[in-house]
Amino acid sequence: MYRGFTLDQFVNQCYGNKNDIGKGRQMPVHYGIKALNFVSISSPLATQMPQAVGSAYALKRSQSGLCVICYFGEGASSEGDAHAALNFAATLNCPIIFFCRNNGYAISTPTHEQYKGDGVAARGPAYGIPSIRVDGNDILAVYNVTKAARQLVVEESKPVLIEAMTYRIGHHSTSDDSSAYRSVDEVRFWHQKDHPISRFRKYMENLNWWDDSKEKAWKEETKKQVMQTVVKAEKLKRAPIDEMLKDVYDEMPPHLKEQLEAIKAHVEQYQEHYPVDNYEKN
Repeated sequence: MYRGFTLDQFVNQCYGNKNDIGKGRQMPVHYGIKALNFVSISSPLATQMPQAVGSAYALKRSQSGLCVICYFGEGASSEGDAHAALNFAATLNCPIIFFCRNNGYAISTPTHEQYKGDGVAARGPAYGIPSIRVDGNDILAVYNVTKAARQLVVEESKPVLIEAMTYRIGHHSTSDDSSAYRSVDEVRFWHQKDHPISRFRKYMENLNWWDDSKEKAWKEETKKQVMQTVVKAEKLKRAPIDEMLKDVYDEMPPHLKEQLEAIKAHVEQYQEHYPVDNYEKN
């Protein structure tokens, strides 16, 4: 939101309605917007890493003075795409920041089963990439490290690897039950530590920037805004069926046109079995 992505855009994406920038073709919370230079989040692990390097190489060739930052988890670092991305970024001197969020678990796989080395930052020097490990629960530390990394990346046109150490207290997703692969004592131990938000709140309170009354007012106003946006978004129809096959090519080739016509004919013939009224018509 700090970059300008609106609450409406967030909620429309989650509902996949006709105003969703992704046209309902992505999972919820898989945001992306070209105007803000934010590539859509994707579920397959590490697929974004070589793509990010390609983007960084394009920026280097354009001499735009811009750079790319690519976020991934320690689980993604086990994928072959991660190796390819790091190696290409190093050998091509691409202006890219690799930002690894190491929260201890790749869904149900703990880090001790992910790798035997000293985390992800230790791999950087082997690729010839300047690397640093930071306390991922310290917002100011993360900000300062990222700011310094960006300066190095832009000025020297070389990649940087950041590993932010944190812990995922909650479940991986709404369909995940983390009690099946970790102990209650382990989670309780991390519960007793300061989380990023609570730590930063204490910092703000010490500077008299925040207090309980402001917190309460902000929560009430935010909840009101979210609920109003949700009510508005859930009333909108979904994108037209045609949008399923668009944007794959610059111009839709004959075989996709045939498939689209077949889909339309099928739905028309058996429309009593499909919620056609929920979709916008062209």
